[in-house]
Amino acid sequence: MAHARPRDQQPSQREQFSSRFAFIAAAIGMAVGVGNIWRFPRDVFAWGGGAFLIAVVVANLVWAIPILMAESYMGSRSRLGNTGAFRDIMGRRYTWMGAFMAVVTIAILFYYSVVTGWSIRYFIYAISGRFESGITVSETTTIWQNFTESPGQVILFHAIAIVVVGLIVYRGLKGGFEAVLKVIVPTLFVLLVILAIRALTLDGAADGLRFLFVPDWGLLADAELWLQGFAQMAFSTGAGWGLYLVYCVYMRTREDFALNAATIVTGNHVASLLAGIAVVCTLFALGGADLADEATRSGDQGLTFIYLSVLFGQMPGGTWIFAPLFFLLLALAGVSSLIAMAELATRNVVDLGIERRTAVPIVVGATFLAGIPAALNLDYLSNQDNVWGIALLISGLFAAIAMMKYGLEQVRRDMDADSDIGVGQWWPFLIRLFPLWFGLLFGWFMIESVTAEGDWWNPFETFSLAAMLVQWLIVAAILIVLNNWLARRVKAGPLTKAGTDT
Repeated sequence: MAHARPRDQQPSQREQFSSRFAFIAAAIGMAVGVGNIWRFPRDVFAWGGGAFLIAVVVANLVWAIPILMAESYMGSRSRLGNTGAFRDIMGRRYTWMGAFMAVVTIAILFYYSVVTGWSIRYFIYAISGRFESGITVSETTTIWQNFTESPGQVILFHAIAIVVVGLIVYRGLKGGFEAVLKVIVPTLFVLLVILAIRALTLDGAADGLRFLFVPDWGLLADAELWLQGFAQMAFSTGAGWGLYLVYCVYMRTREDFALNAATIVTGNHVASLLAGIAVVCTLFALGGADLADEATRSGDQGLTFIYLSVLFGQMPGGTWIFAPLFFLLLALAGVSSLIAMAELATRNVVDLGIERRTAVPIVVGATFLAGIPAALNLDYLSNQDNVWGIALLISGLFAAIAMMKYGLEQVRRDMDADSDIGVGQWWPFLIRLFPLWFGLLFGWFMIESVTAEGDWWNPFETFSLAAMLVQWLIVAAILIVLNNWLARRVKAGPLTKAGTDT
């Protein structure tokens, strides 16, 4: 493939973030979601505290930062969403890969809107004083069950979540998601700091803090701990989701690829650590190690909506101050990530030649309808979370392959030309290693699916291998059939206009 380095369009010809702060805030908001608040504390407790943190940091360095840089290059050079970026970076026959990345994240959007709706509902519960002093696990379990078994309520809050986000995305970059995220993201960190400080002031919090930050060095010899650390990183940072690729469509010229990616990963990790301090220290202080173990074994939803709701009732000021702040944090984290997912879907529809004012209602309507099964059935939601969460690893692999096909040295030189800090040989080296990391992590997930309870060959089992493979193959087959149509339909970008062989 012959490469022609494009000259960016003039700022007047396209929307772009107003400042580096606005861009970084939006990208951190993309990465920081409900997983930071409920998945990270659960995983860090289940997998050894400090030792798990070391694994996550290493995974961020060798996986997340290189892939985010790859996404940044694809978005900033193509000025197109996922489908068009892969077409113009890899060639027309690979357009389906970009569409696969988009479909995977859109599939997550469908049920993520439901989860964000849960957070909004629990914020309303909290400000109404529902989690009163002395509330029991049995009572918070009943609240959760009554809510999730009420179709009207769950669908209503799912609708509220996606309509609110749709109104933000409809307004585009400057008057929409940039303006909102510049407020939401700093607010997220303020709330995290307040909750972490409150947790640290509780008697017994020191035990939780010690667990989090004093590693058991012997655990680092456990291969599964490393796999879990890489899994947490893959699901948390947004690397491979294609969300960062889409935000980089609006990136200004001469942004620092490596520094931006490192800043985003650091911001996401700090958010996770603050959430870990807030949740784990509260569990140790108010419930002890036994309750902490019971709570984390109850899963993301049980930990957040059942056990923490009980602990807020035991905490001085918990009912009227800290429970509302926590569920506000959870709702804002959900909204910030949901904005990125909705913008990804919208950007890919707009690239097909449909105006934003038409594309956004299409995305909102499709998300509402496709999210109803997840709203009505928690097993279905869990299935979709498993299927498309693991598929994100495939999307990340596609991004690495795109860089290798385009030419790693060409990409590195282009990054150097626009960066304040040069990109060294470490980046091509880590991208070349990515298939190895992918093989280890993806293979582990496949083995886990086969050896788990249930019939791995049954596509109707929630966590079976067949459930994943069937859905992935159906989507891939459809997109491969549509490949040429997509390649023709997606509008031309700067790379196409510059004469790149596509």
